[in-house]
Amino acid sequence: MALGPKYRILRELGRGSYGVVYEALAKSGVRVAVKKLPCDSPVNSELALQEFWALSRVRKRHPNVIWLDECILQRGRTMQKMSRGSLESDSHLQLVETCLKGKCCFEPQSSHCLWFVMEFCDGGDLNDYLLSRALDCGLNLHFMQQLSAAVAFLHLSAIVHRDLKPDNILVASSPAGPVLKVADFGLSKCQSKGSVSQWQVSEACGSDFYMAPELWEGQYSNKVDIFALGIIFWAMMERLTFREAESAKELLGVYLSRGRHLVPVGKALMENPSLELAIPMNSKRSLSKGIQKLLQDMLAYNPRERPDAFSLRAQIEQVIFTGARLRM
Repeated sequence: MALGPKYRILRELGRGSYGVVYEALAKSGVRVAVKKLPCDSPVNSELALQEFWALSRVRKRHPNVIWLDECILQRGRTMQKMSRGSLESDSHLQLVETCLKGKCCFEPQSSHCLWFVMEFCDGGDLNDYLLSRALDCGLNLHFMQQLSAAVAFLHLSAIVHRDLKPDNILVASSPAGPVLKVADFGLSKCQSKGSVSQWQVSEACGSDFYMAPELWEGQYSNKVDIFALGIIFWAMMERLTFREAESAKELLGVYLSRGRHLVPVGKALMENPSLELAIPMNSKRSLSKGIQKLLQDMLAYNPRERPDAFSLRAQIEQVIFTGARLRM
């Protein structure tokens, strides 16, 4: 299977609700990941455009954010490379909106889609990587540094991810060790003007077990990404997991039990803002006082009480520094 003259698709890597990811070989011999997002409905078209807007906004590379090499618009048998120029004036973006949101896009058997050519990550996602290995506290702290740096970079670029979860964090090998890459920006929001920390959004979206309380209520800011990171960090540090209902796959995540029902932490806090979270949840896995305090702050019901992405980075560095001194 080929994607134009430049890429030869080798195999399918994963399939989600909205698209498929393949491993491909570029004409240059470099392995790449290719994500196909069909645009056969208004919802799918909107997700494809969101991902294009977010990845196009990231003009500077960050080691912990997936890098878009190019985006290709397919209209039937025609392939059109999309420009990474200004989002406000780029004629290619206007072409995308016309083609994907126009009437022609929704005809039966339409083959309109966007292909995202991105860097290839050979370590799978964060779930697969961590759950196939023994618990490593040093690696956990290293990953916390990387993820906080990625979110700080995104917020500085006025991007709110809105769907941070282990499935959307990829792992790439490097001589210095595993490198995390935040990916999947289909539910992200980009801010064109003003401070992203003051930006209020009223559209509920995300994945239940990582959603902040205010996301359930539908009025929120970039602090929802901090809450999601708190859930990921907590699950990662204690290896807390649940089984996804549809696939029965084991996933990293935190929840509260009500009989046979698993209640996401954010939903439980929405229903009871005074709820005190039991951190650590697993008594066999002790957490330092610094980590416990950090998680409590990140998972605060009131988003104003959560650290922003920049102070979070500093707090994680302080926790690591303090822990290193205590071990000396």
